[in-house]
Amino acid sequence: MSRHPQLDIDVGAVRDIYSESAVSVRYIKIHMPYVCLQEEVASAWKVTRTEPIILRLRFSLSQYLDGPEPTVEVFQPTCKDCFCLGVQLKRILTTFISNQWKHLSNEFLNAQQRKRHSWFKAGGTIKKFRTVAVPGSRSTVHITTRQLIQLFFSSQALIHCKSIPTLEYGFLVQVMKYSEQRIPTLNDYCVVCDEQHVFQNGSMLKPAVCTRELCVFSFNTLGVMSGAAEDVATGAEVVDLLVAMCRAALESARKSIIFDPYPSVVDPHDPKSLAFNPKKRSYERLQRALDSITSIREITQGPYVEIKKQMDKLDPLAHPLLQWIISSNRSHIVKLPSSRQLKFMHTSHQFLLLSSPPAKEARFRTARKLHGSTFAFHGSHIENWHSILRNGLVNASYTKLQLHGAAYGKGIYLSPISSISFGYSGKSLSSHLPSSIVCIAAKCVIFLLQCRPTQSRFLQSRNLNCVALCEVITSKDLQKHGNIWVCLISDHVCTRFFFVYEDGQVGDANINTQDVRIQKEILRVIGVQST
Repeated sequence: MSRHPQLDIDVGAVRDIYSESAVSVRYIKIHMPYVCLQEEVASAWKVTRTEPIILRLRFSLSQYLDGPEPTVEVFQPTCKDCFCLGVQLKRILTTFISNQWKHLSNEFLNAQQRKRHSWFKAGGTIKKFRTVAVPGSRSTVHITTRQLIQLFFSSQALIHCKSIPTLEYGFLVQVMKYSEQRIPTLNDYCVVCDEQHVFQNGSMLKPAVCTRELCVFSFNTLGVMSGAAEDVATGAEVVDLLVAMCRAALESARKSIIFDPYPSVVDPHDPKSLAFNPKKRSYERLQRALDSITSIREITQGPYVEIKKQMDKLDPLAHPLLQWIISSNRSHIVKLPSSRQLKFMHTSHQFLLLSSPPAKEARFRTARKLHGSTFAFHGSHIENWHSILRNGLVNASYTKLQLHGAAYGKGIYLSPISSISFGYSGKSLSSHLPSSIVCIAAKCVIFLLQCRPTQSRFLQSRNLNCVALCEVITSKDLQKHGNIWVCLISDHVCTRFFFVYEDGQVGDANINTQDVRIQKEILRVIGVQST
């Protein structure tokens, strides 16, 4: 079958701007090298950074833009069936192409390209020079048209990610540029309606569904979280931890404040209504469903389908609630193997915890280059982490979220000393006590409970303590009051590790993150993680 001349022109444009291997004509397979995401982001989104993202567009080679609207596939070579990010991107590109297709034709595009003096030749390369005036200079410089195109598109990166790239260089280039704009910010938009999230502290790391009712209804059919069964089987301790956090928030006297977000769960017996609705909250019904969720350790002992049936018998809302607990978490939590754990924390329940979205992580890395960084602990009761994992670590001083005093003013409170942060991770320590008293009480708890034998199974106790190890920028905005640090800028604090203790057990009270040996061990583990 002969190809339409306009198709050859567009293919030539893609090859000139990107590379010869960037597009193949058989199915219009566009290879997009995945270089725009940090390693942590790619891991959270389950993307292989060493492989390209492939956009496969199928349309009539002879008719091209005058033919039927093309179908879209998005995948990576080694994960065609489990590429969740591809599901979201396919949905976005299908809508984008459908909207553009209404106004496209071969003649229209040819006319657009004639306006730029036919710089492209079918299958050829760009060699013509352009004269461009440099602002603030009386002279001119000569650059190739290719360089001019690259300059043009680099400026497009500053524009909103939903802006429509120009058709000046062809339809295929337009699709590729729009894809490149959207990929780094997918977590900023609902995977169903593609409208921007409005979170208290900005976007989080993982893509998520917004709380609009229509999106919640559509979520079950989108397929983004179709691997929930696999998550239960391979990440049992992580799911168990999420359930424990949810339970602690629900049982708290402050649940009306900290149980945020409240679940949006479709009624399995009535797909047109919500069984759990943020607009009509029922903590009692939610508690009954949560009580019916069986131990994740028990779930992994049998087929997932059979366990789901058992949960449905106990309570038809138990399994939908479990799915919501898993899918609503927008942070990246991974259980650390023993070889990558910080031994001085004296717990086997150690997790890598990344919650910053790409934009915040980029700002953090820029600030780190300017000011450097160090590590410090942040202690907060487990009832608060249900919200933290979904809304981020925020500056709660002088807000309804504040639990402890703000003796040193507004900011995120941290400490290089483990015992101080452990003191803020337990419910029993009064928020009205001075920090010195809290520290002494924490050390007493450590002394009395440190030698208790550990449980053989994870999270059998409801008495849980947890503390995070954060990386913080060492700029002037980090105020140090002895061993109490206050960071005024939330963008300057990023969670890195998370530690959980059962039955009041805590780690070594004398850990100081400023100790050279401790810093060396932290950097060693981070180095292993970043490889």
